[in-house]
Amino acid sequence: MNRRTFISVSATAALWPLAARAQQAALPVIGFLNGETPAEFEKLVVAFRGGLGAMGFVEGRNVAIEFRWAEGQYDRLPMLAADLVRRQVALIVAADNMSALAAKNATSTIPIVFATRGGPVSLGLLSSLNKPGTNVTGVAFFRSALSAKRMGLLHDMAPKARVGVLLDPKALSYASERREAQDAGRQLGIKPLMLTASSEAEIDAAFGMLAQQQVGALLVTASPYFSRNRREQILALAARHAIAAMYTLRDWVADGGLMSYGATVSDSYRQVGIYAGKILKGAKPGDLPIDSDTRFELVINRKTAKALGIDIPTRLFALADEVIE
Repeated sequence: MNRRTFISVSATAALWPLAARAQQAALPVIGFLNGETPAEFEKLVVAFRGGLGAMGFVEGRNVAIEFRWAEGQYDRLPMLAADLVRRQVALIVAADNMSALAAKNATSTIPIVFATRGGPVSLGLLSSLNKPGTNVTGVAFFRSALSAKRMGLLHDMAPKARVGVLLDPKALSYASERREAQDAGRQLGIKPLMLTASSEAEIDAAFGMLAQQQVGALLVTASPYFSRNRREQILALAARHAIAAMYTLRDWVADGGLMSYGATVSDSYRQVGIYAGKILKGAKPGDLPIDSDTRFELVINRKTAKALGIDIPTRLFALADEVIE
């Protein structure tokens, strides 16, 4: 190789990293904002990427994703949202209630695609589900109206047991969850014992009250705090006090809980990815109606039912989408 050829090849090689960085910089960037940790959302991020892929977008090829995780420190979300706005991302995916509110407060121009527990109208994200008309759209799941269905299924599982409801007063969906649970009790002709807890000590005290009041069935309402910090504690207390408990997520049942009824969450996050892809292709978020869940699943843990001395009713066994052995 002569000197001129060597210099030419060396110069080209030196430009490769620069070219790669320039290509990366030219890609549209999605800001992914979440109040939890990467480990907790690993499967849902995979589902989100699947939705993007269905719209023809592959991370690193024709789209980039910048993740911002608050890791349970929700007061950091406004700062993280503002950082994404300064970054001038193409759109923001707000992957939980608090993130959605933080993103909405941070920008009125950058498109936002949210995933929320409960109704986005009641959360103050928008005024219309069918025609958002703003820079905000997304998917709503874990709607509080499911409390009636959950309590009905729990009553079917343990028809003779007194029912309690455990709520997180700091959850954004607290008021609607409480109202729906009370309404569901009236429909069933029962008066559930309503208990609130937002700390380890308060959860211990709540289960002490359940034992004192001889409550044998419990509806554990949706709460990021319950799911992230106190799942192991709640499952252990339910087992110790032999309480038949209904949860909102399949993961609780996989970890030893009795039963759950709720949306297939991975489907919801896949839809978030599809909406993000549509916006990257030119759709306006204000023209995309809020997507709500169409598929729900009942999951039962047969081993836990046996430990509690419960024979799973034939009706519930037939209704179950999954029975964990």
